[in-house]
Order: sequence, then structure tokens, then C-alpha cells
Amino acid sequence: MNLYDIKVKKMSGEEIQLDAFKGKVVLIVNTASKCGFTPQFAGLEKLFEEYKDKDFVILGFPCNQFLGQDPKSNSEILEFCQLNYGVTFPMFEKISVRGKDQHELYNYLIKNSPTRNGKSIKWNFEKFLISRTGEIINRFESKIAPAELKEHIEKIL
Repeated sequence: MNLYDIKVKKMSGEEIQLDAFKGKVVLIVNTASKCGFTPQFAGLEKLFEEYKDKDFVILGFPCNQFLGQDPKSNSEILEFCQLNYGVTFPMFEKISVRGKDQHELYNYLIKNSPTRNGKSIKWNFEKFLISRTGEIINRFESKIAPAELKEHIEKIL
């Protein structure tokens, strides 16, 4: 199994396979709309706008596992992100990023990350940077602001 074999659901409920992003540099982020790191949505959108024409994409996966910081419905989450932060990068249905209901995407990311390998997600807004070939290049903790990722992104673009 590789990253591109995994299926996820768009906010619309439509299931897609991650091979739709093959050939792109991808940043996967578990998000929350009521978290101290929520303002990172603005920085993430800025990164997306800056690099999207170079085949860079951000995939946002809301999660309600950390102090219930994303309790709303998928459509309410999407509306919040768009209205408050102008988010245009793809957002997906709310998922579990740890525990017994962990989505296979996060199981894969955690097991195959070169940094903090095997360590569970500690909080909202952890980020995984993935190459055009699906290799996980790096994993960044929540406190790492999106602007701090520019150098890492430019290296693999």
C-alpha cells in the first residue's frame, strides 16, 4: 500500500483516491476551527496561493479529537474556513487522526513519516509534507507556522 491507494471523502461526501494528487507536492494538515492554532488557516491559504501554480496543494482534514475543537458539521466547518480565512484549498470530511477509529490516511502518515515515526498526532495543525512521488518528506508539529515551511516546500518543488 502507498499513499495514493488511500481513499478520502470530500466535504460533499464524494469519495476520491489520493492518486488524484499524484505529481503534486502535497501538504496534509489536520485542522480545527476552535483551536489556538486556527489562525494558521490564513498562513496555509497564503502558501497555497503562492505555490498552487507550481503543482502544490494543501489538503485539510478537520478533526474533533483534541478538546472537541471542531464540533460542527462538515458544511459548517467549510463555511467557517472560507468566510473567516478565505480558504480555497481542498478541505475534506472530518476524520479521526488517532485512536481506534484512526483514518487509514493518518495510520499511513504516522507509520511512514521520517520524523517522529510511529508517534501519534499530538494536536491540531500537524503537517506532513509529501513529494510529487508520494514520499513523506517531513512532519511538522502544530507550533510550526505555515510561513516556516516555505524553504522545505521550495526544495521539493
